[in-house]
Amino acid sequence: MAFRTSLAKSGPQLAMGLLFALAATNVLAQSASTVAGFAPQRRVGYFTGDQWEPAMTADAHGHIYILFPQYGPVADCPACTVPTMALLVSDDDGTSWHAPNPLLVSSTGQFDAQIKVDPVDRQTLYASWMQGRHDIVVARSQDFGRSWYFAVAEHSPEVVIDKPVLAVRGPNVYVSFNHDQTLAVAASHDYAQNFSSTVLNPGAGPGWSLAAGATVDPAGNVYFSWTAYPRTDLLTRPVEVFVSRSADGGRTWNTTPMDISSAAPGCPAQECSGGFLASQMALASDEAGVIYALWNSGSFAGGPERIYFSSSTNQGENWSAKADISNAPPGVEHCFPAIAAGVAGDVRIAWMDTRREDAQNRALWNTFYRSSTNGGATWSPESELSGPVRGYNYILPNGFLFPFGNLFSIGIDNLGATHAVWGEGRNYKSPGTIWYTHGR
Repeated sequence: MAFRTSLAKSGPQLAMGLLFALAATNVLAQSASTVAGFAPQRRVGYFTGDQWEPAMTADAHGHIYILFPQYGPVADCPACTVPTMALLVSDDDGTSWHAPNPLLVSSTGQFDAQIKVDPVDRQTLYASWMQGRHDIVVARSQDFGRSWYFAVAEHSPEVVIDKPVLAVRGPNVYVSFNHDQTLAVAASHDYAQNFSSTVLNPGAGPGWSLAAGATVDPAGNVYFSWTAYPRTDLLTRPVEVFVSRSADGGRTWNTTPMDISSAAPGCPAQECSGGFLASQMALASDEAGVIYALWNSGSFAGGPERIYFSSSTNQGENWSAKADISNAPPGVEHCFPAIAAGVAGDVRIAWMDTRREDAQNRALWNTFYRSSTNGGATWSPESELSGPVRGYNYILPNGFLFPFGNLFSIGIDNLGATHAVWGEGRNYKSPGTIWYTHGR
């Protein structure tokens, strides 16, 4: 099923009321200190309610796009259901931002934002999210996010589905999702007009399979990274991390084991769900077809995890030895990898860790960044993207109390600068906000 609408017009479609409204003016709150090479972090999105798990991409025309779920009221949109997927756009490489707008008003909540620009034309924009608990929506815009074509990539009325992950190149659009203990992939080869689904891991045993990263290389091979969780004893048993590749448009898959991580640390004091800090892997590919992976992994149950990097120069057949990429001391928890790649050898990475403390010796979180121009052979010094901001009791001089959501995103603009957006909060539940910076 598919339908089209514009941010300027609305009408009923697919039993979902379409209503688009201009949001409240997006005045940016700026931190008091500047990170070398990066602008001070700014709050973005709506300034009421909570903003969570942002996704980001950039095109070749100076546009930066942030897609995020809004938990709370949306100005001039009484029909918006919590959470509502909202789009934030800059047309001057992040210097200023238009007011955010809901993409599609629905009677069910919208979760797990994904947004990508086609690397072929570097203009066509795709977004995806979970619509309620039984549908995956994919949206396409060819006019910088002003109007959208929508398609339901997967409708699963009998089974709860989860965690869509999006990958695009040219006419080929892929979105993976957890489906009844397996990992499924919906594939389109006509620019997201029609989709068909296959199971990536049909022999999977009892448990859960969640994708985290995806990319399509210049040769058209599509890759998904994913983690296999046990169905029981999630908090005490190891998890396995894989990369799967398809060379035939998603019909068949070859899978490579990448790591086995111990069970993740718990976070009951922050009221988080089981496995919130668990291992996940981000993927990217550069213009030469090199595949890059960044992930967090632990060596004993409930212990701290490190952040690791690996690359493949032969389409995922072989991978370099995993390398610990953080300068944090031993015993520091690392989570939430983010990665982007550009021209040959250009790879940029970010993550969160707890290397800093407050006066009460509480571990605080911060967002860190490094880049490489030679495919990860050597790296720039670490940059700390997050910083203190006045007026938020969960943002302290040495860091923030807890990550707001277990996903964040980085991107590379048309001028070669890096952009990052992430969530900071008091605990897993609320309050929480999303923050943005850019630099080199």
